[in-house]
Amino acid sequence: MNEDELVTAIAALTDGTSRVLIGIGDDAAVWQPARSQRSVISTDALIEGVHFSRAWMSPDDIGWRAMAANVSDLAAMAARPRLGTVALGVPPEWTPQALLECYAGMARCARAFGLQIAGGDLVRAPVLTIAITVVGEVRPSNLKTRSGARPGDVIATTGALGASRAGLDLLQGAVRLEPTLAAAALAAHRTPQPRVAQGRWLGASTHVHAMMDCSDGLSTDLARLARASRVGASIECVPIADAAAAAAAALGVDPMAYALAGGEDFELLVAVEARAFARLARLFHARFGQALERLGTVRADERVVMVNQGREEPIARTGWDHFSQ
Repeated sequence: MNEDELVTAIAALTDGTSRVLIGIGDDAAVWQPARSQRSVISTDALIEGVHFSRAWMSPDDIGWRAMAANVSDLAAMAARPRLGTVALGVPPEWTPQALLECYAGMARCARAFGLQIAGGDLVRAPVLTIAITVVGEVRPSNLKTRSGARPGDVIATTGALGASRAGLDLLQGAVRLEPTLAAAALAAHRTPQPRVAQGRWLGASTHVHAMMDCSDGLSTDLARLARASRVGASIECVPIADAAAAAAAALGVDPMAYALAGGEDFELLVAVEARAFARLARLFHARFGQALERLGTVRADERVVMVNQGREEPIARTGWDHFSQ
């Protein structure tokens, strides 16, 4: 297939109805924004050998995961996903079929969360390279950022952590898990589910002061939220996914440390007004059938610590950082 034929095939995979007036096939896309909304824009790049490996992920899974990482950034701002563009660098050994399978994964994830792929670019590259830009919309009053946490707020997350890391360890042959836990870990790593509905629901609450997604590991992302808000945090407990607890036990490591370091869970990390947390957590559980997990509290000084039997121990940043690995 030549480039024009590939573009035509990709357009068929990503066709949809939205406020995209001109989509794939022209020199640029045309978008009709809503007047009463703020546009939220995010870009993320994923590189073979850094973010994923074809040794244990199908092209479809690679596509889904790449799009999910971007959609999760919109969820963290309480935004509704609207459209995206994809720049794909394709290595010579990739067949047109593999490329279209990768795009199918991206398109499947995009449709699942109401986003339309409106265009992009195709180039040759030494390794598979995926760069996605996404656009979402949010009411000005609902927009949440990392910088709004206040001393006394409750720090919480929308789910247990560490399952994606367990999936990676499983794929790399570092651990073995019983079938049910293995399936949960592999799904968490290969096809993560951005918390779009949860983010929009939390964004509508005036009691939620700050929010971000937990993509690089709780230890790293909590420090980022604290720094942006110029506060600290006292963590009392970390919710650990069953697969993560089993993987940590098999590896002989502390499950808490395992969950703190694990990334790509794409749960949301939130700071909630303390007096409103109990009611918000009840409503959250009734709406989504999952717990809003309490981790600890925001503190006025800028220390980020784990509280263990009254002792405070600094939490080291053990999550992912591209420039310190």
